[in-house]
Amino acid sequence: MAEILALVEARLRTAFGEPDARAAVTFLGTDRIEVLRFAEGDLVRYATLGMSANPMTDPTAVVADPVRGPRAELVLTVRAGLADTDKLLRPLAVLAASPQVEGLVVAPGASLDVGEPLWEGAPFSSVLVAEPGGLVEDLELDDPMEAVRFLPLLPMTANEAAWKRVHGAAALQERWLARGTDLRDPLRSAVALD
Repeated sequence: MAEILALVEARLRTAFGEPDARAAVTFLGTDRIEVLRFAEGDLVRYATLGMSANPMTDPTAVVADPVRGPRAELVLTVRAGLADTDKLLRPLAVLAASPQVEGLVVAPGASLDVGEPLWEGAPFSSVLVAEPGGLVEDLELDDPMEAVRFLPLLPMTANEAAWKRVHGAAALQERWLARGTDLRDPLRSAVALD
């Protein structure tokens, strides 16, 4: 486990440079989750470290496979200086712990909700899990372990999350693209959904 997390942290450093802050959160009955913060120009990236230590297991499986199964870490990017987004550390750790706590398999297209604003005053309490590969390259592990995927998170307003449940993740992403929505703006309003 420690070896995998060392490789994951090295991959994050290769992609984003040195983290300028880190915080650790431990929830009862779970392994420690760290959140690293990387400042890059006018952007701030938050990445989890610890979610990939164990594979995610299908909640219907009778026995959890300790080796096989998808592994992932979460990455959320926002514009710096517009909001106090450092309060995001705990909600992001909660999302990263959800495979251990709730038996979720986090995959592209999924919605994750923390039930409260992602940071103080945020218009978002949920995120859309996007496709990996754009920001951080997958980290291949020795067989039979699956690669660690770095999943971007896109904050969603309550209306966007409801619309996504009806129309699907691809339709919401197309709507954002068509309207030129800046998904990194921590203060943005909901995209027009009519």
